[in-house]
Amino acid sequence: MEWQGWFCLALTVVALSLLTLTRMVPHFVMMAVMTILSAMGILSGTEALAGFSNAGLITVAAMFVVAAGIHGSGGVDLMVNKALGHPKSVRSALCRIFAPVVVLSGFLNNTPVVATMIPAIHAWSRKIKIPPSKLMIPLSYTAILGGTLTLIGTSTNLVVNGQYQELTGGAGFSLFSITAVGIPVALAGMVFIWVFLPKWLPDRSDKQAFGNLREFTLEVTVDPNGPLVGKTVQSANLRNLERVYLVEIERQDTIVTAVSSEEVLHGGDRLVFAGDTQAISDLLRIHGIVASADNGEVSTLNKDRAERCLVEAVVSPHCTALGKNIRNAKFRDRYGAVVLAVARNGERVKGNLGNIHLEAGDTLLLEARPAFVTRQRYNKDFLLINDLEAETPRHDRAWLSWAILVGVVAAAGFDLISMLNASLIGASLMIITGCCSISQAEKSLDLTVIITIAASFALGMALQKTGVAEFLAHNMINLSGGTPWLMLVLTYVAVSLLTETITNNAAAVLMLPIVLEVTEKAGLNNEPFVFAIMMAASASFATPLGYQTNLMVYGPGGYRFSDFLRVGIPMNIFIGAVTLAVLIIGWPLVKTV
Repeated sequence: MEWQGWFCLALTVVALSLLTLTRMVPHFVMMAVMTILSAMGILSGTEALAGFSNAGLITVAAMFVVAAGIHGSGGVDLMVNKALGHPKSVRSALCRIFAPVVVLSGFLNNTPVVATMIPAIHAWSRKIKIPPSKLMIPLSYTAILGGTLTLIGTSTNLVVNGQYQELTGGAGFSLFSITAVGIPVALAGMVFIWVFLPKWLPDRSDKQAFGNLREFTLEVTVDPNGPLVGKTVQSANLRNLERVYLVEIERQDTIVTAVSSEEVLHGGDRLVFAGDTQAISDLLRIHGIVASADNGEVSTLNKDRAERCLVEAVVSPHCTALGKNIRNAKFRDRYGAVVLAVARNGERVKGNLGNIHLEAGDTLLLEARPAFVTRQRYNKDFLLINDLEAETPRHDRAWLSWAILVGVVAAAGFDLISMLNASLIGASLMIITGCCSISQAEKSLDLTVIITIAASFALGMALQKTGVAEFLAHNMINLSGGTPWLMLVLTYVAVSLLTETITNNAAAVLMLPIVLEVTEKAGLNNEPFVFAIMMAASASFATPLGYQTNLMVYGPGGYRFSDFLRVGIPMNIFIGAVTLAVLIIGWPLVKTV
C-alpha cells in the first residue's frame, strides 16, 4: 500500500477507537472522517458525498415515513389488539408476542414497532399478572429477528444492498433474497427464546421504580402570613437547595410547572419538591414554609391536570445531556420538563437529583407540559416516551395504511418497480392519504442514522480505493488458510464484534468492501458472505447498548446490564451458529462458472 492506504487504515482505527471508547456520537465521527478523506484528496468531492445519493439510503429514509404512516394511523395497535389475549403463562404470552412483532418488524423499522409495543405490553403484563421483565427482552429480540426476514426489515439490509450495487455495479438483491436465511434463523431464535428465556430472565414483578410518587417527592405550603409571600422563587432561596428542587406550584385551581426562578410566591401556595425526601426537615426550617396539611388527599402529582403530564423517557446514547448532572445540564431550560426521579438498572437512583449524572439507558420520570410530548416524541435525545401519544392516531385509516404497505411489498417483491421507487411511492401515499401528517413524516426521519450511514460510505469507498480492503482481504485469506467456511465464520464474527462496539450500519458498511475483496481474490461466491454481514449486523443481543430496541426495553423491563449479558451472549452464539449453518448448507461457497 502507498501512504494513502496506511493513512486510511490509521484513520479507520482512530474512528473505531473513538466510537468504542468515547461518548462521541457516530454521525459526528463519521462526518469528520469523510471531511478528512476529502480534504486530503484521497477521495474526490463526488466520491466523498456519494453516500448521500445512494439508493439504499434514500430507501431507508422513505421506509421511515412508511413506518410513521402505520404508526400514526394506529395500524400497529390494530394488529396488537387482535393478537394479544389472556395467556396463563409466560411461554403462552411469548407465543402471542412472536407473531405480530415478527411480521411488523419484517416490513417496518424496528424502532417504531417496539416503541408502540412497549406501553401496550407493559399494560398487558399487569393485566395478565406476568412480570414485564419476562417479556421486554423477548420483545426486543423478536423484533431483531423479524428485521432479518426481508431486505426492508432493517436499515442495515438496505444499506448493504445499496453499497453492494455501488461497489460491484450489479443489480443487487431482491426484497425476499435474504428470506431463505431469515426464516430458519428467526424460527430457531424464537424457539430459543421460548425454551430458555422464561428461566433465565429475572422476576421483578414488584420492581416499580416509580411506583410510589411520595417516595421521592415532598410537599410544603407557603405560610399566608409569612415573609415569603410576594418574593420570587430565587429571592426566597428555593432555587438552589442542596438536596431537593422545586418541581411545581399548586395555586388554588391551577398548576405552575417547570417553575421559573422569577415566579412570585403567593400565600397558601402548595410547593412540590423532588429529590431526597429526608430533606423535609431542612425545608421546614425555612421561615415562611409550613407543612402541608395531609387530609388523606391524593398527592398533587397523582392528580390528573391539564397543565401537565407525567412522562417516562429513556435516555438515548445521543442525548445532549449525557454524562452531565441534571443541574449542570439545565434540564428544565433545555427540555421544558422537570426530572422527578431517575431509575437505573431497574431501581430508583436515590440522593440529590441535581447531582445525578445521566447515563444511556436511564429511565426518567418527568413532569412536563403536554407540548413536551409533541416536541420530544421523535427527538433522538430520548428513545421512548411511554404511554403517551404526540398526536391522536387516525384509526379510520389503519386498514388503508396496511394496504399501502402491502402494495409497496408486492410491487417490490414481484419486481414491478424498483425497491427505491416502491418505497418513495409508499411514503408519498402515506402522506397524501393522511395516514401520517407532514410533521410526523419529517420527525420520523432519523437524521443521525441517515448521516452516519451516508458518511460511512466515504470510509468504505476509501478502504477499497486505497488498497486497504485488498490488504486486509489477503490477511484474512491467510488467516483462514484459504478455507471457505472458515472465511465465512471470520466474516460473521468480525461484523458481530463491530456491531456490539459501534453502530450496526457502520460495521456493515466498513466490512462489505473487505469481504468483496476476499471473495474476489479467493474465487468465492459473494452472496452468502453478504448475507452473513446483514445477519451479523442485526444479531446484536449481548448488551443494551448494541441495538436501539435493547436500550428501549432496558428501563421498562427493570433490567440490569448483567441481565442482557446472561441471556444475550448465549443468544448471540446460538443465532451465529444457526446462521452460519444455514449459509454453509444452503449456498455454494465456491464460485461456480
